[in-house]
Amino acid sequence: MTRFFRYTAILATAWLASCTTVLEPKPVDLLVDNLVLNEPADVEPARIGAYAALRGMAASNMMAGDFTADYIRHNGTFTDEREFGTKQITPSNGVVASLWSNLYRTIYVANFILERLPTVSGVPEATRKQVMAEMKFLRGYANFIGANTYGDIPKVTTTDQATNRNIPKTAKADILALVLEDWKAAEADLASIEPGSTATVVNGTYANKISARAMLARYYLYQKNWAQAEQYATQVIDAKVYALEPNFEDIVNKDFTKESILEVGYALTDDPGTGAFSLTNLYLGRREVIPSDQVILLLASTESGTRRATISFNSANLNGDDNGWTVQKYGTADNDNNNIVLMRLAEMYLIRAEARAQQNKLTGANGAIADLNVLRARAKAPNVAATSQSEVLSAVERERVYELAFEGHRWFDLIRTGRVQAVMSAFSPNWNVKYERWPIPQGEIQRNPALKDAQNPGY
Repeated sequence: MTRFFRYTAILATAWLASCTTVLEPKPVDLLVDNLVLNEPADVEPARIGAYAALRGMAASNMMAGDFTADYIRHNGTFTDEREFGTKQITPSNGVVASLWSNLYRTIYVANFILERLPTVSGVPEATRKQVMAEMKFLRGYANFIGANTYGDIPKVTTTDQATNRNIPKTAKADILALVLEDWKAAEADLASIEPGSTATVVNGTYANKISARAMLARYYLYQKNWAQAEQYATQVIDAKVYALEPNFEDIVNKDFTKESILEVGYALTDDPGTGAFSLTNLYLGRREVIPSDQVILLLASTESGTRRATISFNSANLNGDDNGWTVQKYGTADNDNNNIVLMRLAEMYLIRAEARAQQNKLTGANGAIADLNVLRARAKAPNVAATSQSEVLSAVERERVYELAFEGHRWFDLIRTGRVQAVMSAFSPNWNVKYERWPIPQGEIQRNPALKDAQNPGY
């Protein structure tokens, strides 16, 4: 299995290398003629290229959820990370620009395939249907992250250069309506995966019907549609295509675990071990950012159990403001733990627990506490002691820290629950309400006339 994923990653890298001039510029400058999809043999390389584009946005996606919130302390010299550590984010921040560029790259490649594939003759209908559905899944994911990070963003549904060079913002609600449309279409047309099927070997890499339902569970949670969030999370759990790893340490130390729903992989030949946007480099190599004292206290607590493996302590690192702690979730390819997990089964239990708690379904086999205790049992932690609805919801928030720390969720969680001002104002004297949205990258405003006076408030 490992060999297959490494091979897939290498193929993706090769495809991207052949299209560097296409994919490196901003979306408004992409040249559609350089992408090839003219015959059946082109379908698989194009498909892999779309997933490679998703992989390109994965690191900055994690940084949005973790660096913007109360998880990290700046410990190095990089300006971009210092802005996040001190909560003084600017429109010229490189991480802000990287995520924008890569999410629109993903949208662009998906749009290209959606436009071209229906015109290619000789492609088996089942293949055409599956790949078209995967492109809607990927476009939906990019738009979901984009809308929840920047707020109102351009709605790009074409590869037409004249259109994309001068495209204004669309309201966040309208972007999310497109996300729902794309994910519902993907759910309808993606391949079914049955327990025990050989197709489960690749279910962490490519989208399938169950992974679309997992995304819909997250979507409805963010929309506060508790009944739908519970329903979709239950469908994913009950499908038994994914299973919780018995030992939480394997989530930290291994790639492509059996609970991985969507994961982007890296090979020895393209391991992102160095660079400004490499999680491996930022967390482990340079230790440019280190865990904040707040997250350390939670992860090192009894309630966290074995999930304290997410971070480690080394007294040799104690120096000045360095607290000696390090994030362990992103290693190197030769250690088999350098991938980035975008969604895994544990999140489904947390989504269902929160949705059930919001509906006041607290106890019993179908209650929120039971879902939390499934994860507590895996982590060898004590059962949840909460009893009231407010206590259970507080337990859900803490459990999301224990279970999902440094997987890109925290900032989004604080915003969608209305907790961001209370938590972040206590965390940093520099926190400002404007940081509930990232700024539009300065370069995008300079390149796109329709964004000239459309910077997010406060920046």
